[in-house]
Amino acid sequence: MGMTEMQKLEAGLPYRYDDPELVAMKDTASFRCAQHAAVDPLDAAGREAAARELLGEAGPELDIQPGFHCDNGKNIRVGRRFTANFNVTVLDGAPVTFGDYCMVGPGTLIATTGHPMDPQGRRDRLAISKPITVGDDVWIGGNCTIVGGVTIGSNVVVAGGAVVTKDVPDNCVVAGVPARVVKRLG
Repeated sequence: MGMTEMQKLEAGLPYRYDDPELVAMKDTASFRCAQHAAVDPLDAAGREAAARELLGEAGPELDIQPGFHCDNGKNIRVGRRFTANFNVTVLDGAPVTFGDYCMVGPGTLIATTGHPMDPQGRRDRLAISKPITVGDDVWIGGNCTIVGGVTIGSNVVVAGGAVVTKDVPDNCVVAGVPARVVKRLG
């Protein structure tokens, strides 16, 4: 018997994103995101509890502002004192891992999932998901995009509006489309 679409996703192979098992996973994540959004904005403890239900793993001092969306949630792991500002989207078909003391600016998209370049693959509703890893002490500015397969080192600033398509070394500032190192830190 062949692999299920979920097994293909987990193996890093192309998979059909409209598979019923994957759609059910996304529906569950959407429900949990809606629960998080329904918490009184003044109830920080309630927001944190709802976020912990959504994520796979979270260290102490978790702060996720309203407007957070993901398509699995359980593939997201964040370290100590993680902050996601308003309207952050994490498409976590593959694992997304943040180190300690990371901040994600408003309107940012972190997308492990991409689609084929050929039209037939898109017509067949294929996708492929690649992990994203973010080190410690990283500030991702507002309205950034981080694509699948990228590793961002520690002590990095991703300037607002940047599109990160390649790995980023430690101790630097990256900016632009596509993002490139514009300054070394420390």
